[in-house]
Amino acid sequence: MIVSINWIKDYVDLEGFDIKNLINKFTLSTAEVEDIYIKGDDVQNVVVGEILSVENHPESSKLHLLKVDTGDKIRSIVCGAPNVRVGLKVALACDGGRVPAGFIEKRKVAGFESEGMCCSENELGIGDNNKGIWELDTDAPNGTDIKTIYPVDDILFEVDNKSLTNRPDLWGHYGIAREFAALTGRTLKALDLAEVDYTGEDKVSVEIPRKDLVFRYSTVKMSGISRNESSMAMRIRLYYCGMRGINLLADVTNYIMLEIGQPTHAFNADSVDKIVVKTPESKINFTTLDGTQRVIDEDTLLICNGETPIGIAGIMGGLDSEIVQDTGSVVLESAVFDGINIRKSSQRLGLRTDASARYEKMLDPELTLIAVGRFIKLVKSLDSGAYVSSKLNDLYLKKYPQIVLEFNKKYVDRYTGIEIDDNRIINTLTSLGFGVDYTDGNFTVTVPSWRATKDVTIKADIIEEITRVYGYDNFSITTTSLPLKPVKNDYARMADDEAREILVKKYSMHEVHSYVWCDGRKFKKLGIDVEDNVRVINIENSDNGVLRNLMVPTLLTIANENKGFSSKFGIFEIGRIVNGTDKDGNCKEEKHLGIVLYDKSGDEKKLYFELLEIISCISAEIKNQKTVFTKISPRHNWQHPKNTASLSIDGTEYGFMCTLYPSNRSKFDKTGVVVCAEIDLNIFDTINAKAVSFEEPSDRQETYYDLSLALNNSTRFEDIEKCWQSLEIAEFKSANVIDTYDKLGFKGITVRLNFVAKDRTLEMEEVQSWIDKILINLSDIGVVLRS
Repeated sequence: MIVSINWIKDYVDLEGFDIKNLINKFTLSTAEVEDIYIKGDDVQNVVVGEILSVENHPESSKLHLLKVDTGDKIRSIVCGAPNVRVGLKVALACDGGRVPAGFIEKRKVAGFESEGMCCSENELGIGDNNKGIWELDTDAPNGTDIKTIYPVDDILFEVDNKSLTNRPDLWGHYGIAREFAALTGRTLKALDLAEVDYTGEDKVSVEIPRKDLVFRYSTVKMSGISRNESSMAMRIRLYYCGMRGINLLADVTNYIMLEIGQPTHAFNADSVDKIVVKTPESKINFTTLDGTQRVIDEDTLLICNGETPIGIAGIMGGLDSEIVQDTGSVVLESAVFDGINIRKSSQRLGLRTDASARYEKMLDPELTLIAVGRFIKLVKSLDSGAYVSSKLNDLYLKKYPQIVLEFNKKYVDRYTGIEIDDNRIINTLTSLGFGVDYTDGNFTVTVPSWRATKDVTIKADIIEEITRVYGYDNFSITTTSLPLKPVKNDYARMADDEAREILVKKYSMHEVHSYVWCDGRKFKKLGIDVEDNVRVINIENSDNGVLRNLMVPTLLTIANENKGFSSKFGIFEIGRIVNGTDKDGNCKEEKHLGIVLYDKSGDEKKLYFELLEIISCISAEIKNQKTVFTKISPRHNWQHPKNTASLSIDGTEYGFMCTLYPSNRSKFDKTGVVVCAEIDLNIFDTINAKAVSFEEPSDRQETYYDLSLALNNSTRFEDIEKCWQSLEIAEFKSANVIDTYDKLGFKGITVRLNFVAKDRTLEMEEVQSWIDKILINLSDIGVVLRS
């Protein structure tokens, strides 16, 4: 939101204050200011000029040769604007002057000397009109600096909208002016409002079937409007704050919204007989002011003329009720709708406007009549022939309860930790609009309506009001004494950190963080289907509407986007997935660890065993147990039909690892390979870790023996492993897979068995006797030495 200091000065006298320091105070006390803009510094020596003569350029059909009176002299100007004419008052940038585009110099243009430039609103940075030169509506003498007539000089500051979420009163300049009044100790001037001075019986008919979605609805009719354009001062102010000038009535409603934060809408009175505020019985098509036809569902609140929709409540009016050039009579709507309904409707329609952004914040219903009074005042001041032509129709359906909070001075001192004078507390709260009753150290505070919609509800909120205006930078820095208590270990979190450390430090992998929903467009590139799961209802037409039930597909899309930056890498994520809903309809969240390895070399087998080693290391380091890898049928269409295995410890399955189905692999990379795994950390955390045992290493030489074995298709490594484990050879140390072979129907493996004794150096005959026994056990399961 962009705020104009000129506008603030309408309501607070800031004379004598450094504006930039005040803006900094506003940041510290109220809301974050993102930037400050100085307007008008780049407009210098631009004066009122009067065109005395206009001649066509002899060699150009677009250029004109002008004589312009600037008071001190008659200047020759070459101008290409289509709207030049004798007697027109213009904004002339004289030679030596400056406009936002640069400095103005006397120079020849198309063969003729030009002593300046006739400027458009856009060229001066005060409007978006660039169709012709600015036609001044002023009686000021020629040569008068335009900055003395129009509010070109201003200081703007941009407030971060997120910091205003809980402060609907700050979505208008008057609310921000109230903050400046409190910060400076100056008086906040009252808004200049007009009364509804109509004495007849005519009244705009209003019916509200959906009373649950409307807090207050106020209407009045004005007629006799003949002026189509708002004042230049108003248009400059709107433009500086990010809105363009449209016409008198649209500009006034936008001006009121920026001034007090209350959206209003002016309907062409010729299009309104009876206002009905309702939702449609079924979906309908409706064309909004921007010319877009939209589908309106049964939950979207509409403003109707009888049965015909003329606007989407709180969002945008309809094209058929638009204010046009000859509109002389309008029906003003000033209403407060249910903020939640407006937000949801805005999201469904994909249409977020300045009005809907304010309604979402839960506006104060007391603002509707203030907006009506301000509208009447502004329209009458700009168009003397305008008048109120109906009674006020004010339907106040739902009121926020009045909030009264009681506390004593000790409560303030205890919360703030400092001594703040009673009078300062009273003055601070009063300047912010709170009602204060003080008796013998006890405060009774009445929260103003504009802060009672959702902002100030408890006593602690009052403490915040007092301290932020007092100034957090005025607090003395002290060290708080607190008892130190041991923090209970979160073993699940510790296991996550340990897994993270293994993956990063030992295997040089990269941790990523992704969204919890599926990106259908990215999934489609890899041929991965978005599996049915919990859907986000407000984005049902989006590819991103389904929450993920696995982490690997998301990581595959990330790997696919990054494969061009490295020939080999690994990524992992510890995050959340959603596995349907429980009996209460809540999402069943699970914590998973996903891993994806990519290698441009195309050696899928090697990469698969690298992943197997990583998983084995995780289970060994964290649980001190071995993971059993069991071949399973694929459970998802992107998993390879043969190279998919479950992960389990002591019979508890806790995840899977796999390569990709050939078509998915081809879409990922025609030459590179990728393997992936996913661990359900909720299950993994329930597996008991075995106690770590230690033994003294032997100082004797280690002996190893390599066995090259021929396997049948059903043999698992766990089966082979039992052949030496069952012998319980005390000197046996470890077994390592050296190589594997699986081609042309033949399957083989080379295993290195390591032996060492603590008290002697082993003889080969002794080792051979163990090997013979192992080979007998292997033959019993159909495994023999490879010939």
